[in-house]
Amino acid sequence: MNEKEYLEIYDATQFDSPLMTVDSVLLTIKDNQLCVLLAKRANHPFIGQWGLAGGFIDTAKDKSIEDCAKRKLVEKTGVVPSYLNKLTVQGDPDRDPRGWSVSVAYYALIAHQACEAHIEDVSEVEWVTLESLASTSLELAFDHLTIIDKALVQLKVDASRTLIVAHALPTHFTLGELQKAHEIILGCSIEKKSFRRRIEKADVLEDTGEMSKAAGRPAKLFKVKSELDAYSFRCGLDL
Repeated sequence: MNEKEYLEIYDATQFDSPLMTVDSVLLTIKDNQLCVLLAKRANHPFIGQWGLAGGFIDTAKDKSIEDCAKRKLVEKTGVVPSYLNKLTVQGDPDRDPRGWSVSVAYYALIAHQACEAHIEDVSEVEWVTLESLASTSLELAFDHLTIIDKALVQLKVDASRTLIVAHALPTHFTLGELQKAHEIILGCSIEKKSFRRRIEKADVLEDTGEMSKAAGRPAKLFKVKSELDAYSFRCGLDL
């Protein structure tokens, strides 16, 4: 029997298939606080509880798992986040009362301004600060709190070693805003001169030729180059 003949008689139903979903931890910086996007579930199980933006893979629409993640995020935010990275895979017979379930989790960064208008028009979707999530008894659906915790660990590692934090800022930003975003995520202060030297050496930002219009002394506005995601520091910013 050759492979073609084998595939013609192959019965995929002879093996149990787990429920397959994709969930994304979408993060932004809003009002100088790190926030995660949560959606209130309208259906069972866990109806009325908050959870991550995600859902089942649609084999007719999704050409890949990442396509599914992007599709579900667009439904909630109106845009594809500029940074999306695979985080972890969660799976066991108890995480979903409907049966054996597997979720491929991503974490993403987006500028609050990029999706603010759309999110305001979508019911039962909110930005929740990570500080309030940790200090309240808000119960999340499935194992989504565990997934968020893993995303925060990875984000801190990435924020200390790279400049992907720029994806959580507007298209044009000042170096002060970029440094502040790193400090919010890392939970520590960064020496200004050292930070600026590293940014200059990295050469992954481009001067727009424009100045900020915020109150106080105007500052240069920068935007990211295409090489930004590939760059990493030799030692962490938090050292």
